[in-house]
Amino acid sequence: MKSTKSKALVQVLFVSCAILLADASALAQDTGSKPNGNSASTPSETTNNGGPSAALKTVLAAACSQNQAEFVRFLTARNKEAFSRMTPPARLAFMKRFVLLDEPGKPMVSANPAGRPILRCETLDVTTEMQIGGADLRDNIVFFPMELRDATDTAGASVHQITLGLVREDGEWKLLSLGLLLLDLPSLEVEWDAAEVEETEKRALEALNKVAGAVEAYRNKFAHLPESLARLGPPLHGAANGEAAGLLDSDLASGMKNGYTVRYVILGASTLGAPAKYELAATPLRYGRTGRRSFFRDSSGAMHAADRHGAVGSESDPKVE
Repeated sequence: MKSTKSKALVQVLFVSCAILLADASALAQDTGSKPNGNSASTPSETTNNGGPSAALKTVLAAACSQNQAEFVRFLTARNKEAFSRMTPPARLAFMKRFVLLDEPGKPMVSANPAGRPILRCETLDVTTEMQIGGADLRDNIVFFPMELRDATDTAGASVHQITLGLVREDGEWKLLSLGLLLLDLPSLEVEWDAAEVEETEKRALEALNKVAGAVEAYRNKFAHLPESLARLGPPLHGAANGEAAGLLDSDLASGMKNGYTVRYVILGASTLGAPAKYELAATPLRYGRTGRRSFFRDSSGAMHAADRHGAVGSESDPKVE
């Protein structure tokens, strides 16, 4: 198993020491469960199509394929609302932590000789194998021991042993915890989004450079600047042309990418030839959540960046080294 994937699991287990299992007692009381009870699980409760085992297999398969619509079905109402507010990269990062894989995979369900379910998440580079143990059912709360490993690891060097918890909410099983960490997304969403800021800012800078390259390619081909970013997008039908040059993807051509809005401004009245000038700017769509710094590319091609609290940058901002 790659070391970066192991770190991802460690991060989710220790991301916030403010979230304690003591909160599970309050949640259990809200759902009518008794977390300290000794009731034993029955086969029908752990193996039927609507039982917690089936729910766990389904949610792991959704995390494997990065199917957000399916994954969100197994979040509590409170966590579902918070999940919807997280940035797209943060939502994907959250699902990745359940399967320790960066890329979407193909889920495959089987069973070991003892009949315990095994879910494999297969990608082009690596396959993660998740073996689900017997359920510890306590009324409306259930915990499953799990082993995660690289499917090619026969020596067990990459094995991670964790516990996944589910809670029954409105008659359906929802994710409660990963290891000893309660999935309290409202408390964690800002922290996770903050961890994504550096990456989204990096992508914003890359987006501006990509737009600048597309503008120059358009100028070289048509001998004038594009009138708008939309002129750089893919054609709806037929071959690329001056109205839709196919130099940018549809998101970037619409002026929005990875949590940033992109602005393109032509300077002066002329768009003709090499002397025509333009400026580009990338501004966080939700300041503090999708980014903090605003980026600005001046007419000479120099890149600037500064924390403008969500306002558009300018050439007076410090240059990006």
